Amino acid sequence: MKSREKRDLISQWAFDSRPILGRFHLWLEDVDVKWVRGTPFEEFHGEISFVDGRMERLFAMTGAVTALGTQLFGRFGEGAGLDKSGLNQVKKDADAISAYIMSESLWYLSRQLPENHAIMVSLGEGLMPKGGETPEMGSNPQLGFGRVYARPEVAKWLDKRVQKMLNDSAYGWKGFYRDLRNAGITVWGTAIDTLENTSRFAKGKKTGPMSVLHIFDQPLHVTRPYEGYVGNLILPEAVVRAAGDRSILINFRTPRKLVLEAIEAAYPGIKRENIHVWTLQGKSRELRIGKLWKTWHDLGVHLTEDGWILPTTGIPVFTDSGTYAPTYHIGSWKDDAGQTHLFFVDGYAASAEAMQAASLAPMLGLEAFLAVFTSKFKLPYDREWYIMGLDPEGRDFAEKLAEIMGSQPDNETVELYREIIRNGIEAGIPVQNPNVSADDFFPEKNWEVMAISGYMCPDPYSGASGVEKIADGIYQATVRQATPLGDKQITFTFRLMETMEQSRLVFSPLLNRFLYGEDYEHRPVKISDSGRIRNELQTLCSEALEFLGEERIRVHFSRILPDVISLEQQAKLKDILRWYKAHHPLWFGWLELAD
Repeated sequence: MKSREKRDLISQWAFDSRPILGRFHLWLEDVDVKWVRGTPFEEFHGEISFVDGRMERLFAMTGAVTALGTQLFGRFGEGAGLDKSGLNQVKKDADAISAYIMSESLWYLSRQLPENHAIMVSLGEGLMPKGGETPEMGSNPQLGFGRVYARPEVAKWLDKRVQKMLNDSAYGWKGFYRDLRNAGITVWGTAIDTLENTSRFAKGKKTGPMSVLHIFDQPLHVTRPYEGYVGNLILPEAVVRAAGDRSILINFRTPRKLVLEAIEAAYPGIKRENIHVWTLQGKSRELRIGKLWKTWHDLGVHLTEDGWILPTTGIPVFTDSGTYAPTYHIGSWKDDAGQTHLFFVDGYAASAEAMQAASLAPMLGLEAFLAVFTSKFKLPYDREWYIMGLDPEGRDFAEKLAEIMGSQPDNETVELYREIIRNGIEAGIPVQNPNVSADDFFPEKNWEVMAISGYMCPDPYSGASGVEKIADGIYQATVRQATPLGDKQITFTFRLMETMEQSRLVFSPLLNRFLYGEDYEHRPVKISDSGRIRNELQTLCSEALEFLGEERIRVHFSRILPDVISLEQQAKLKDILRWYKAHHPLWFGWLELAD
């Protein structure tokens, strides 16, 4: 029998997070809270972030439920052995369900927000193919820029301003932020990757898949949907201080020989083979950062290879993806022989992951140095950083681009790079800064963050467990909740209150259920279906949506690529939307269908 203290702990967690537990028909069986960093205090007797205790618990529950539902119902491992098209469809389905679960959790969580508060997605993963993928694969289902979660009146007010910021260049960020302050509205910005390491998830890899949610006490200085690549070098503060003592300026452009000199000064006597550099690897990345790999190799440093057993956790690392989680492990340790080891990150990441890692760094005693790259894998990293600093409207743009590339590009290439730079500038990304830090993304340079990681599979860098089955219908899910004041690892034990088949419906998007055969014509329709379908369309095929003013959305099926949604499923989706609009015209007055 559980002690009274344990029963009280479970009861309070269940009470505070009941909106999310109720939405997904879950019973909270147990909670275990372990402090990783910070000064522990008794649960419910303080907060570790800028939000109150109940909101902290709701955000933690969001990470746990997203991990649980995605692992159980996201087609884990079903892409193994499939061709590229089949694997891509499994990835799309996994991304769709993870984005849906987190979105639903945030919606129910937002009903507990103070009346003048809102949560807004500033950066999200999924807009573009990653290394090794091809453009025809299209964007992944995701929670992207401008998604708002708040009480209805605040959400409507904020949605109008977001639409104006997107469509009125004269209004822009300054007008948006001015209106927020004048209205007394507090917006918590977020950077979200609902399913990091999607390919590993789809292939059934034993480690890596996770959900990442960073919540900030202000919106990020981002003005439209954006995803790109960002060079990132993340080091312990001790290395940066040692560099400063020797008049070495550390940033992403610093020659790695000088970085190594600072490392050896910070950790006297460290052997070079005990310096472990984690970086993305793989053939698709060779042109971009192969030169970086060679530089570290020639310096005698250990470039962590795929499958290398991390001594501190005993779990193999992977280098095909996953640039965020290694940040938690950056630092030094001593082995059994008393020798000092150092682990750090170098290379590049997608923009949301880079921003998440950069905002995580200060609370862990690290410094992150970023440099914005293009979205093309055509040049080495030490030329990439110069391209984004060019003026796309300059008369000499083509000439300067040719100088950087080392050859004369054709007109199509010139216009392609010009458009990449423009997209970054228009999105408010500091593309032309030679050295970028997390501060550059915030209107107020003084900012706070809460980082939530929900583990679907074990994590090599912290040793955290993934989702585990304890008994029939009973599962454990682990979450890490980190802020500058503390760092907790929380393990929840859940009981599914429905059968597995019924739980699958509870955790699945309506449109996905209908596309896979559920009878929508005879299913009872609720007014909430309208909001759910509108929300799901924004997640499922955002590139196909045209926003007509404040209230209406037009769906352009010609913009949906067959590798995103097959032609057969597109036809079915069109039939579903037509049926809803025909039978419930009042509730679906916002919907228009094109081609």
